[in-house]
Amino acid sequence: MNTKKPMSLTARVILGMVAGILTGFVIRSLFAQYSFVDAYIVNGLFEVGGKIFIASLKMLVVPLVFVSLVCGTSSLKDLSTLGRMGGKTLGLYVITTAIAITLALIMGNVFHPGAGADLTAASSFKSAEAPSLVKVLIDMFPTNPISAMAEGNTLQVIVFALLFGVAISVAGDAGERVASFFNDLNEVLMKLVTLLMQVAPYGVFFLMAKLFTGLGLSAIWNLAAYFAVLVGTLLIHAFVTYSVMLKGFTGLSPIAFFRKMEDAVMFAFSTASSNATLPVTMETATQRLGAQNKIASFTIPLGATVNMDGTAIMQGVATAFIAQAFNIDLSMTDYLMVIITATLASIGTAGVPGVGLIMLAMVLNQVGLPLEGVALIMGVDRLLDMIRTAVNITGDACVTCIVAKSENALDEKIFNTDVETLEKKQKVAISND
Repeated sequence: MNTKKPMSLTARVILGMVAGILTGFVIRSLFAQYSFVDAYIVNGLFEVGGKIFIASLKMLVVPLVFVSLVCGTSSLKDLSTLGRMGGKTLGLYVITTAIAITLALIMGNVFHPGAGADLTAASSFKSAEAPSLVKVLIDMFPTNPISAMAEGNTLQVIVFALLFGVAISVAGDAGERVASFFNDLNEVLMKLVTLLMQVAPYGVFFLMAKLFTGLGLSAIWNLAAYFAVLVGTLLIHAFVTYSVMLKGFTGLSPIAFFRKMEDAVMFAFSTASSNATLPVTMETATQRLGAQNKIASFTIPLGATVNMDGTAIMQGVATAFIAQAFNIDLSMTDYLMVIITATLASIGTAGVPGVGLIMLAMVLNQVGLPLEGVALIMGVDRLLDMIRTAVNITGDACVTCIVAKSENALDEKIFNTDVETLEKKQKVAISND
């Protein structure tokens, strides 16, 4: 009887990446003079396989953004009754995401993780002239949403999806039926994402093999630098940004907060899914942090849908890394577009593993960067995805505490009670039942 466990997707992606890099080096070292290898292997098999994988990523961008955003905004239901709580929650989520992407771009441009990689030889890409900020803001609003989808104008798709989702939420019974359809459609799209992730190792192999036939070892060091900068930025945002916000808005102890978050953070890290972690995050917010259920039941699920600070940080650092690696200079307008696009895109990023890379493809498209850069970071992205998810759910809980405190719906006695004491009380309550 065969009890051997199948290799995980993470391991297969890393294996594909390593195999592709080694294949590229071998071809570069031993077979560079053979025209057959160059024509039929490098520019044939590898080129076709890599291009198909990139096309598959691009294929999912518009439907995933549109459907995810419609589901997220339509779930708000009766907008007239949200009042202060809804405004505070959404406002805080947008602010933390904007801070996250800004911090990521600063870190990416201070440490230059992609500098020296010199990937221009592997790409014939030429940067398009960036439009003005005024034009970007005007062009965010579509005159023809169908045309925007067909052309892949993602900012216009995002704006239309937000408006469409709000309309569904206030349309009564008709809105409920439409929302149910979009929720089902979202499930189907998630399955499609899962299928694409299953073939990702092969796509990564083809892209890496093609890329590294013309690259040296310096790109490996650049990838390590990208990993270090991204992890550092994630930790700064988690421990500094959230601590300052929690202390500034509520006066509560960040140390007590992070101690209470340990179990939820570890669960998020192991699953790399905000949605899968949602029950644990809810339990932590209500039973350990002291937020009333009427607050947590709104802020936590909404956060799992719209609050993706970790993903926004990845998009910012990755954008800077890829631009530097391909020797492409981004203007201040480009960086502002990244901030706007990544902030809005985080709302449309589903809380499941792997979707962040598709959202990154959208951000790269928006500022005219080559999608081939996505392949460079895929090999290490699953581990980074686990860290990003832990940051995401920490942000959800932080905002929940802030909103609950402002609405006088936070039990500070529970918040300040140590975890061991709370667990003992829960065990006693269960035994009494």
